[in-house]
Amino acid sequence: MEKIVSLCKRRGFVFPGSEIYGGLAGTWDYGPAGSLLKKNIKDLWWKEMVQIRDDVVGIDTAIMMNPKAWEASGHVESFSDPLVECKICHQRFRADKMEEIKSHEKEHKDQKVEWTEPKTFNLLVKAYLGVVEGEQSEIYLRGEITNGVHVNFKNVVDSTRVKIPFGIAQIGKAFRNEITPGNFTFRSREFEQMEVQYYIKPEKLEGEKWFEYWKKNRMDWYVSLGIKKENLRFRDHADDERAHYAKAATDIEYNSPWGWQEFMGIHHRGDWDLSRHQKFSGQNMSYHDSETGENYIPWDIETSAGVDRSLLFLIIDAYSEENNRTVLKFNPKLAPYKIAVFPLLANKPELVESARKIYNDLRKYFTVAWDDRGNIGKRYYSQDEIGTPWCITVDFESLEDKKITVRDRDTMKQERVAIAELREYFESKLDN
Repeated sequence: MEKIVSLCKRRGFVFPGSEIYGGLAGTWDYGPAGSLLKKNIKDLWWKEMVQIRDDVVGIDTAIMMNPKAWEASGHVESFSDPLVECKICHQRFRADKMEEIKSHEKEHKDQKVEWTEPKTFNLLVKAYLGVVEGEQSEIYLRGEITNGVHVNFKNVVDSTRVKIPFGIAQIGKAFRNEITPGNFTFRSREFEQMEVQYYIKPEKLEGEKWFEYWKKNRMDWYVSLGIKKENLRFRDHADDERAHYAKAATDIEYNSPWGWQEFMGIHHRGDWDLSRHQKFSGQNMSYHDSETGENYIPWDIETSAGVDRSLLFLIIDAYSEENNRTVLKFNPKLAPYKIAVFPLLANKPELVESARKIYNDLRKYFTVAWDDRGNIGKRYYSQDEIGTPWCITVDFESLEDKKITVRDRDTMKQERVAIAELREYFESKLDN
């Protein structure tokens, strides 16, 4: 993890939040490479979940909501962690994270660590609205993005042609008052989620069918991104672990350097959310089934993934050290930059001019990096560290035969390709 964290800062993936002011624990900023990688993850997710499906529509809801929405969802009352405090150093830990507690005790092996009784701590982040000091309204920054979808259920049904079964997709920021953020970006106070709330008929067989469908669908998607299958597994929630309203719940976990960790969940939420919002708002949240004439509150199968956790595990899984170089072997569709363009020598105007033209032409269609620093070997290794799949070198021969050298990141093999055919060449590579 030390190597991963160092690479992420050195190559512009992830920076500590507010670093020049000493930082703010649990917050992170995404640099040039990281912001592109994050965008690619979200774009591929959106294409898979919304663009190529007829049964899912998108939405983008507000971060700030009427506080009653959080009362209805149960967050005000029960969105909390049990915490224990070390009586020696006064650090707090989640009472259910026994590995962290034991690790802390080992750090103080010369002293007998005593703990306070567990206390509940609400994870919602409070904010205040209003211009007059002392007369502001207390609200919450959303602790998850789910709520904004459910409160708009009727709006979506009334404004579109969706019919049960259908889903509503959303990507957005959420905030939690994490007491012990840690493991780099894994547990943060500000993070992003990708979710689909998939509404179905309130029937047992329908629930079982769609729950299993979304489990397989989401696992297959992460494998398609290039995560090694042996590093992924399902972990079903035990009866005493599930929320009281959940009919079924499972996590997709990744075999991280600190053990198996969850980064997305599939949850059968039943009619809990819509029923609660109907009760607290007084609005009818039922669905009219035009085919059967029935009115019912649908059940919801939720798929919820962490963007930041997905990004972190994709970097860890792609990280490789070989032949005295460090490589991020991203799926080319995920790579921040698809292509890097180099002039063989930066002090030869004719090479720079030709390389610049190729660079400007290609970046109309792909994310392309320019590099003319140092020798060609160092440039290759620099691009390997950010996961760029292909590097183009313009040399003196290129001025004569109108071909350039394309070097492959993974095999390090090189081939000559006609400049006029470069767009088609890379499009075919990315389509594979």
